[in-house]
Amino acid sequence: MSKEMKDTFIKAAKGEKTDFVPVWYMRQAGRSQPEYRAIKEKYSLFEITHQPELCAYVTKLPVDQYNVDAAVLYKDIMTPLPAIGVDVEIKSGIGPVIDNPIKTLEDVSKLGVLNPEQDIAYVLDTIKLLTEEQLDVPLIGFSGAPFTLASYMIEGGPSKNYHKTKAFMYSQPEAWSLLMDKLGSMVITYAKSQINAGASAIQIFDSWVGALNVDDYRHFIKPVMNKIFTELKKENTPLIMHGVGASHLALEWNDLPLDVVGLDWRLSIKEAREKGIIKAVQGNLDPAILLAPWNVIEARAKEILDQGIKQDGFIFNLGHGVFPEVDPAVLKRLTSFIHEYSAEAINNRR
Repeated sequence: MSKEMKDTFIKAAKGEKTDFVPVWYMRQAGRSQPEYRAIKEKYSLFEITHQPELCAYVTKLPVDQYNVDAAVLYKDIMTPLPAIGVDVEIKSGIGPVIDNPIKTLEDVSKLGVLNPEQDIAYVLDTIKLLTEEQLDVPLIGFSGAPFTLASYMIEGGPSKNYHKTKAFMYSQPEAWSLLMDKLGSMVITYAKSQINAGASAIQIFDSWVGALNVDDYRHFIKPVMNKIFTELKKENTPLIMHGVGASHLALEWNDLPLDVVGLDWRLSIKEAREKGIIKAVQGNLDPAILLAPWNVIEARAKEILDQGIKQDGFIFNLGHGVFPEVDPAVLKRLTSFIHEYSAEAINNRR
């Protein structure tokens, strides 16, 4: 890397002491930024991600505007799926739509294998451009987790209840096991390719796994997650796990060979620590708070920071992604507040 990299985010992810609390925001790239909206008038998400220079610009924009401590690669969790034979389209106002949903063991058997250099070279080129030339903060790569990817592949698109996915899981155990195995291998290949291209950390998003109870998670999901994190751990790169509405699974994640447990706003950091989560934690402001007056935002952020800094290994984030309605100036002000308040609090504690 041409510039000296700021490493506060990496230190926090490893549970090490930091001079202030690092911060980044899920979905910080795009959506709420006017510059991004102007680009979206000309290009679709897939078109942006297929143009490394444009994608790098979108990824770097929030780092420049908000002074966050990490960049997160701009792309969608569906990115690797077309390469394995899943016909996916991102439809405006709906999300990912899949015309050939999986219904049988035969459908699962037909799924192919990801070849990153051939299938997603544009992603790797974007990472190289950012890490070798443009960024002075770590770049976070990411992948969707097998359950969340499977839910789109089985439901055919977003779902409110995941009935088809659960029915498939319960009624076709052989097909489900093969699907988890294939998706687990794809996630490993995909994440490793991002690390090899220059990503400094990997976040696995299991957005919809909160739909499962703990017993089903342990039986149907945890083995493949253990396989993924065990394999990625060999890369010596911080690994983050995040789900939404999945507080009941946080202790299960704490068991896995990962570095950072991501929390949404339903479970406070204090409660997470009391439950026995000893790993670094990331979170967990409700993104809806960003639409409130500043005094409300500051009070909530202060509360989270006060709980987070009681133990080394804390990264400030939202409990879910930035909304399009959020004013970028609010994120810039919040970032400054987090840095200044935590620096003073940590210094006083020492």
